[in-house]
Amino acid sequence: MLATRISFMNELANLAEAVGADIEHVRKGLGSDPRIGPKFLFPGVGYGGSCFPKDLKALVHTARAAGASLGIVEAGDQANERQKAVLVAKLRKHFGELAKKHVAVWGLAFKPGTDDIREAPALRIISELLAAGADVSAHDPVAIPNTRGVFGDKVRFCDDMYDALAGADALLLVTEWHEYRRPDYARIAGALNAAVVFDGRNIWDPAEVRRLGFTYYGIGRP
Repeated sequence: MLATRISFMNELANLAEAVGADIEHVRKGLGSDPRIGPKFLFPGVGYGGSCFPKDLKALVHTARAAGASLGIVEAGDQANERQKAVLVAKLRKHFGELAKKHVAVWGLAFKPGTDDIREAPALRIISELLAAGADVSAHDPVAIPNTRGVFGDKVRFCDDMYDALAGADALLLVTEWHEYRRPDYARIAGALNAAVVFDGRNIWDPAEVRRLGFTYYGIGRP
């Protein structure tokens, strides 16, 4: 149910963006219905971890073995995989060719408070950036060692979140760690080649960020 709920909101966010609506208004409207409630209605770049992806696939396998259909579960899982590609698609739309672009990534773990990177959206995002010929620098409060084990020296890992921005053409926020919620925007702007940010968890206020001179992209935000 939770996985399906998250995927549903992500698909609504993509629709909202396509028609010029704000998913935050939709989210609050949905959450005000007591039959639905406000929890886990936050769009983003998809879920990961050791539980949701594995358990969904196991559930689908069990259903198929029993000759039953779980179309909604399968669709939710497929929607989640598509959602992991959203930020890179936004980057391509903004820049066109990504070869030789330097992209900074904030957040590697699949969620805050853990170093677990299993099925983390950041892995898919970084892999696509590298395949496109982009240079990648990254920060995470605790998940750097695990992620280094995946990418080695293909990614420049930084212990300081602002060091990861030096000379980057854009910043991608992938995991909503507390440290990222109220950053020093002046330091971000000063470190980036251009003030372009992609907020993959909708944790920043678009109006505030744009007022400070940034080009802002969120998930389902106008």
